[in-house]
Amino acid sequence: MQNPWDGIIPSIEQDAYRAAGWGHASGIGSRPALLVIDVQYRTAGSVPKPFFEAVQEYPTSCGDVAWEAIPRISALIAYFRRRGFAVMFPHVAPKKSYDSGRLGTKIPAALGIGKRGYDFVAEVAPLESEIVIPKMHPSAFFGTALTSYLIDAGVDTLVVTGCTTSGCIRASVVDAFSNNFHVLVPHDAVYDRSSISHAVNLFDMEQKYADVLSTNGVIERLNAI
Repeated sequence: MQNPWDGIIPSIEQDAYRAAGWGHASGIGSRPALLVIDVQYRTAGSVPKPFFEAVQEYPTSCGDVAWEAIPRISALIAYFRRRGFAVMFPHVAPKKSYDSGRLGTKIPAALGIGKRGYDFVAEVAPLESEIVIPKMHPSAFFGTALTSYLIDAGVDTLVVTGCTTSGCIRASVVDAFSNNFHVLVPHDAVYDRSSISHAVNLFDMEQKYADVLSTNGVIERLNAI
C-alpha cells in the first residue's frame, strides 16, 4: 500500500521506526465521533483555485487541496449520520483585536479575515442539532468544552478530519491521544498548504498517536462496530 509519506520519508528512516517497535495499530473502541476541524471558507476559498490564486482571497487558504479533501469529509459526515454516530465541528472563531496574542505577531494576515471566511463550507456544514465548538488555538481541546461533550456522548474513538494537517489536526490528535481516545486520521480527508508538512506529520502521527488510513480504510474499520 502506498502511504502519503513514501518517497518523502526515506525508507531507512521508516525501517528505523519499525525496528524500534513504533507504529503499531491502536485500534478502535465502540463509540466513535467525527471531528470536522476548520473546514471553513478561510481555509478552502469560496471556490476551488490554485494555491497562489486562493490566497488572494483568503491568506489562510490551502487552495485546491482543500477541495480534493472536502468530498471525502462529506462522505464521512454522511456515514456517521447514517450510523447515528456523533459529528462535531471545532472551528476557528472570528478574531477580535484583543485576540491577537502571539498569532498577531506570527501570522498577522490571519487577523484580517472577513466574516464570510468563518462560515462553514456548505458541502460539509453542520446540522442545527450538531455540536459546533469555537476555538482560539490550534487544538480542538485547548480552552474548549470538547472533552465534556465527548464524555457526555460516551465517545471512545475519534476520526479527525479537516485542516491543517501540520497545525490544528496534529495538535488535536496529540491532545486526543493524551486524553486516551483511540484516534483515526483519514489521510485523504485532511489537508495542508504544504504537501511535505502534510506527509511528514501524517507519518509522525501514524508512528506515535493515531492510525492513519484512507477514508475507505476508516469506513471499513468502523463497519466492524
